[in-house]
Amino acid sequence: MYVITGATGNTGRPIATALLNTGKRVRIISRNQEKAKDLVSKGAELFVGETSDIKLLTEAFRGADAVYAMIPPDFTAPDFYKHQTKHADAMAEAVKQEGVKYVVSLSSVGTHLEKESGVVFGLRYMEQKFNSIPGLNVLHLRPTYFMENSFSMIEIIKKMGIMGSPIKSDLRMNMIAAKDIAEYAAKRLSSLDFSGKSIQYLLGQRDLTYSDVARIFGNEIGKQDLKYIEFSFDEFTKAMVGMGASPSMAENMNTFIKSMNEGKVLAEAKRTPQNTTPTSIEEFAKTFAYLYNKTK
Repeated sequence: MYVITGATGNTGRPIATALLNTGKRVRIISRNQEKAKDLVSKGAELFVGETSDIKLLTEAFRGADAVYAMIPPDFTAPDFYKHQTKHADAMAEAVKQEGVKYVVSLSSVGTHLEKESGVVFGLRYMEQKFNSIPGLNVLHLRPTYFMENSFSMIEIIKKMGIMGSPIKSDLRMNMIAAKDIAEYAAKRLSSLDFSGKSIQYLLGQRDLTYSDVARIFGNEIGKQDLKYIEFSFDEFTKAMVGMGASPSMAENMNTFIKSMNEGKVLAEAKRTPQNTTPTSIEEFAKTFAYLYNKTK
């Protein structure tokens, strides 16, 4: 029996689908029953609720061989770190109470940092909570910057004709498609071939700058002159809060980006054939263009 948290998200849904397609028994946890209907129709057992609810989690984890654990993002949380630790505490306690033997967690690059990691500091806390459970075999996935993060720039392109954020335009960084994380996680969950406490970086197909991304996306959406502009952190904060993010979330995101610009976030993430994933930015640009063209 496998339990997938965040089962209707960018990684949880394809993981649950892959396991169901190979005949595995799967329980899913989702906040939205309607979004989970397709997975239920394929045979998944649904638990509706939050991964901060220990009672729900202990019931869902009962008899489970393995859990895919992720902290659901909440950009509106008044205290973003407290939101993260609340979910991490609940998941770790339920794993411990029910004697789950295997966990694959969705962590991130930057969780090696002891400070100044912003939005991923709570994921470091989650890693440590799972690592403290005796006898648990846990694999922490540390993917790099999600290609899907670029979706937030669609509105900026529509309104201003540019892409932009405080990330340096010439910063070479790795980017990954969520589907590649899901494919890797499903493979490791299916085989349960890990033991002890381990880490796996996932670094995308190749290193890119946001200027590269703007050129590739621009060609795909018919804006060959699309440019990437560096925003100030104050401008970025105003934009995020204007789109509904809490000041806490904006502050944590700025802290993460500052550390990324300084080379701290990716310092330990060394590319190897094992952590290089297949989806290229050119392939992902087609998905970006589809959403761009749907957006009014």
